[in-house]
Amino acid sequence: MGSNLVVSSSTQGQNLLADLLKVAGNTAPVCASSGNEARRMLVDQEFELIIINTPLSDEFGHELAIAVTHRSSAGIILLVKSELADDVSARVEDYGVLVVSKPIGRPLFYQALKLAEASRKRLMGLQSENTRLQSKIEEIRLVDRAKCALIQYLDMTEQQAHRYIEKQAMDLRTTRKNIAQNILQTYET
Repeated sequence: MGSNLVVSSSTQGQNLLADLLKVAGNTAPVCASSGNEARRMLVDQEFELIIINTPLSDEFGHELAIAVTHRSSAGIILLVKSELADDVSARVEDYGVLVVSKPIGRPLFYQALKLAEASRKRLMGLQSENTRLQSKIEEIRLVDRAKCALIQYLDMTEQQAHRYIEKQAMDLRTTRKNIAQNILQTYET
């Protein structure tokens, strides 16, 4: 994993989590001692993993975890006292935040790291697929607008306009999107 952020109000907690991350083969984390400090760091830097050791000095910590899910694709682990774990988990589970009860043992911590990494990879794959599909939708809209322009200005049928765009793309060895953009520049400006 790449860059990590540990948010813990206690220096002892920061050091313990940093040591656990190092033993797991991760780079030394960036540490924050409050929710506000972590939010400022998140503005300037993207993290792959964020571990929040609750409670924080300025908030409990689940608010920070939820806020991070809206801005980042980082894997988030929330460390919570065992008696509060179920209640906190119910609040954050819909956001994809992993809740681990304290005290935490090494095997459980490493398992949580692997789960956070796996969920982040899955999320990144879904975001990539979403971007690809959005691009495809935009291309279809552009081609449809170009077809409408050909129908309006050159009195083509829809099938003729479609065939014209496809043939131009093949003949010129370019994309249908480029042909559609050229048609729209010609007839809509």
